[in-house]
Amino acid sequence: MIGIISAMQEEIQALLNELKNVETSEKGMRTYYTGTLFNTNVVLVFSRWGKVASAATTTQLINDFNVDEIIFTGVAGAIHTNLNIGDVVIGKNLYQHDLNASPFYKKFEIPILKKEFLETKNATKLIEATTNFINTYNTYINNEEAIAFDITAPKIVFGDIASGDKFIKSLKKIKKLNKALPTAICVEMEGAAVAQICYEYEIPFSIIRIISDKANDNATIDFSRFANSIASYYALGILKNYFNN
Repeated sequence: MIGIISAMQEEIQALLNELKNVETSEKGMRTYYTGTLFNTNVVLVFSRWGKVASAATTTQLINDFNVDEIIFTGVAGAIHTNLNIGDVVIGKNLYQHDLNASPFYKKFEIPILKKEFLETKNATKLIEATTNFINTYNTYINNEEAIAFDITAPKIVFGDIASGDKFIKSLKKIKKLNKALPTAICVEMEGAAVAQICYEYEIPFSIIRIISDKANDNATIDFSRFANSIASYYALGILKNYFNN
């Protein structure tokens, strides 16, 4: 069984709409949806925002649903000039940008684990699935919605992601992140926490992030609308290709 997590239900609503043989269970104020998605046994859940919420959800998912793999999908803010709204980042290495246990450990190093970042798995297959999605983009994404968010020629980037319990919305903060973590290309609030839990439980983890904003002073888009009409359908198209390969 494959576990699929997002921070907001809007980000996986299109997947929920396609889920067959649905059963639900309530645990820790979360609803876990089990069923089949493109002939694959899955369990879907939205974790809520932040590292604590996503880590708790991931732990419950692993312990109660016997998942073989976890995929996180959702939006992120770009902190690299090469990224535009609508681009897809397939995560490579996940950093916790707000983790600093110095002088006992190096900045960003996870205590005990002694790792500054956590690597994802199955990236090649996910990149191939995303490429196939981009090639059939108009099948999934409404053209008027794409125009509304100024999405013209979305691309795929395989790169590092920074996670932390802060909503980054200023150029000043972006510059600090660029200096501290020069390889990170986007920022969000859950991925590295999920990656850490998966690492500790030895569960393969991968992550899809759709760029919703530039994480700057103009990071004020309608997140709910973007998540529901854009990000949710990205997840649908990418995972349909991922499961059918």
